[in-house]
Amino acid sequence: MSNFYDELCRFYHVIFEDWNASIERQGSQLKNLIESNWSQDKRILDVSCGIGTQAIGLSQNGYQVTASDLSVNAIERAKYEAQQRGQTNISFSVCDMKTAFAHHGGNFDIVISCDNSIPHLLTDQDILSALKQMYSCLRPGGGCLITIRDYDKEQRTSQNIVKPYGKAKIENDKRYIALQVWDFDQTNFQYYDFTLYIIEEDLKSKNILTHAMRSRYYAISSDKLIKLINDAGFENVKRLDQCFYQPVFIGTRPFT
Repeated sequence: MSNFYDELCRFYHVIFEDWNASIERQGSQLKNLIESNWSQDKRILDVSCGIGTQAIGLSQNGYQVTASDLSVNAIERAKYEAQQRGQTNISFSVCDMKTAFAHHGGNFDIVISCDNSIPHLLTDQDILSALKQMYSCLRPGGGCLITIRDYDKEQRTSQNIVKPYGKAKIENDKRYIALQVWDFDQTNFQYYDFTLYIIEEDLKSKNILTHAMRSRYYAISSDKLIKLINDAGFENVKRLDQCFYQPVFIGTRPFT
């Protein structure tokens, strides 16, 4: 999994029509979710920060952010992007979310994992292990917030499913076109192999490079994820829609 993001991190922003606007929008949306469900909590841990989309957005909204990711390259870029935007107080480090408590310790107000990171974990036991780590990182009464793709809506019966990203992106005299290809496992249709293609065209020389980055995902249902969040010890677990670009799953660590 880390190899996938080590390769992807230099291109990650090109899958957004406007990455800076996405940082601001997601930061604002997450702020609204946090304030609606856990009031004015300020100390945030992001256990799958990637190149910093949510971590930077939350920092811009006044949160104290600690952020980690499995990918060394992604963390290096996240540090750079945060510095470029004046968000120098974010604490970035490399960490597997399944060892988050040993690495970060506890007493955070909120722990987040966004952008479909949890489904990289391919068994219920691995997901439960990560959720228990997130639980341990929280103070009593703290909140867990996860976003994933809406797998309940996916047709799981085929391979060669092509999912293009909107418009091509042009920067530094190059045009980038991004698209995904999904190949569902034909045995049980719970898993799919994922290839992200980035087509890079030099507009001056007309040379074209194609970059292919591959990973595998668990197409976990909402009901299964809610059950695992409950099993990890959280209460008031629920799915929220129409408040973020992906479905949001939240739970709260009990006070007792």
